[in-house]
Amino acid sequence: MSRIKTLQDLFRRYRRPGDFVIAFLSFAFAIFLAANLPFQTTWVARTKLFAQPAFWPTVAIAFMVLFSTLHMIGALVSERIPGRLAEVMQWIRAIEYALWFMAYVLLVPILGYLPATLVFTVTLTLRLGYRGWRWMLAAVVFGAAVVILFKTFLHVKIPSGAAYELLPPGALRSFFLTYL
Repeated sequence: MSRIKTLQDLFRRYRRPGDFVIAFLSFAFAIFLAANLPFQTTWVARTKLFAQPAFWPTVAIAFMVLFSTLHMIGALVSERIPGRLAEVMQWIRAIEYALWFMAYVLLVPILGYLPATLVFTVTLTLRLGYRGWRWMLAAVVFGAAVVILFKTFLHVKIPSGAAYELLPPGALRSFFLTYL
């Protein structure tokens, strides 16, 4: 009979490490969206309610505010489990890789797709702690394969780098601008 639970047992909430931080961030983001909603969409006169441009965004944000408020209340009244700081530090460490990617995106228009990708893959390989010529070779091959796949086979239009403009006019420059 240990599988039978009361209604109270089914809805018991255990606060996990970092739960309050997530609850607060989602609540703050929902309030931010609600505050900016009037500036982002409009209500049109003589239009049915469900056809209003602002109706569905308003419904979605109202539910975000409601549920993030409930989440925040639940996080405040739940028993605290130690480990919040360690959990938050793990999230902050994950943000590092988003910053690496943003740096890569900023470098592509300057260096060009191929050089920026090679720098990115080799730098991340070193950052992750992989050393030695085999790992560097693998990073370079992977970066070159990504460039070839996206530019040559998939024909993804990625702007050429400003560094390519420094090449002498001719076939080599044209090749770099088109394929690399």
